[in-house]
Amino acid sequence: MLTFFSTPKPFQGHIDVIQRNALRSWQQVHPDVEILLFGDDAGAAEVCRELGIRHVPQVRKNRYGTKYLASIYDQAQELARHEIVCHVNCDILFLEDFCKAIERVARPSEPYLMAGRRWDVDIREPLPFENAAWRTETRALAMRTNRQRPSHWIDYFVFRRGFYKKQIPEFVIGRPGWDNWLLWFALNSGAKLIDASAVVSAVHQNHDYGYHPQGEKGVWEGEEAQENYNLLDGHRKFRTLENATHLLQSDGLRRNYRAPYVQAKRRAHDFLSPAWFRLLDLTRPVRHRLGWRQKGSPSA
Repeated sequence: MLTFFSTPKPFQGHIDVIQRNALRSWQQVHPDVEILLFGDDAGAAEVCRELGIRHVPQVRKNRYGTKYLASIYDQAQELARHEIVCHVNCDILFLEDFCKAIERVARPSEPYLMAGRRWDVDIREPLPFENAAWRTETRALAMRTNRQRPSHWIDYFVFRRGFYKKQIPEFVIGRPGWDNWLLWFALNSGAKLIDASAVVSAVHQNHDYGYHPQGEKGVWEGEEAQENYNLLDGHRKFRTLENATHLLQSDGLRRNYRAPYVQAKRRAHDFLSPAWFRLLDLTRPVRHRLGWRQKGSPSA
């Protein structure tokens, strides 16, 4: 029915707990699930043997040892046993609503990308998968915590095998920007971009950024992050779930009529911001003499 693929961080400490939780949750979404885990991170081979998961250790990396997204995507689409594949970050829990959503959107003749927002929760211990109530309790925790991330945070991507093969630029994973590019590519290819946030409870288990030498700042602002940002072509290849062509809701799949407005707003911002800052530069001497100060760029 479905092939999951992902790449983990080293299976150590709290990260070990939440990654095992994630992998085991994917195994329970459907009887016919395949999981491909990429990379030679510490503990990955052992966990794959323990859980019966296919391990693919060889992944192309950059000079810092960070994995290239294209290497993972190209291999996954070659190795996957199923036609429908899902790339998901290795800290995301899926519940029973996930496969139901896929069944509602999958059409053999139409290219599509299904993605969605996540719910952030704190989980410190292994989940009791032997007890079916873990799903109900996890969903209740997410709703009680009530922290759903905004539309530019995307942690899972469902599509047909081959859609992204040999198409992805030199993004590295674990740094920003590549997820937004994946959405742009789907739209630019004429595929349906489906936001399933309303019906899929994708639960993210919170963690720190100790895996990066510079912590959170290094992940979001470091040299590798800047190289990823450059591949977005000045935001021209940046999209969020607000740009989705369709919304999957409890009563069915509906067209997102706000998407053209969102894109027009982005284009206006990209056009006006440079002009605004040029104007500020030109008028700075006069404004300083008059005692005025910059108030920021105009809203688009």
